[in-house]
Amino acid sequence: MIRAIYPGSFDPVTLGHLDIIRRAAGVVDELVVGVLINRSKRPLFSVEERLEMLQECTAGLANVRVLSFDGLTVEFARSQSARIIVRGLRAVTDFEVEMQIAQNNRIVDRNIETMFLTTGLQYAYLSSTIVKEMASYGADVSGFVTPGVAGRLAQKFGPKG
Repeated sequence: MIRAIYPGSFDPVTLGHLDIIRRAAGVVDELVVGVLINRSKRPLFSVEERLEMLQECTAGLANVRVLSFDGLTVEFARSQSARIIVRGLRAVTDFEVEMQIAQNNRIVDRNIETMFLTTGLQYAYLSSTIVKEMASYGADVSGFVTPGVAGRLAQKFGPKG
């Protein structure tokens, strides 16, 4: 069985994230989406809310599980008996950063590989940060997130941001 993890903050989960999740789930037997608990950041959504959003968005994918984790991604991969870390790339700048992380992960554990997936062109510009900023000003974000996530953003910011 080939098990992979797809780690991230998912604050909130975007259609770009879901593109990577669907495609990765089609390549591996099981994909564990890991919501990182990052104490150095102040996310808009709690870990519980991010888990709920991801569970709703991936409900139709039988081989996808959603969990939270704290600490090193490599340790999370080990705890899930995963041999692959999935990372999404939008642009060349993403590749530079992700390559450094992948090389460091490889030093920590030579048995864990990193698999890079380029996001669909329609999502190459998309990030959770951009979505949150747009939503904070009351912009329509329905083209960037699922209806459920858009509703949660509207609850956080109100109808006019």
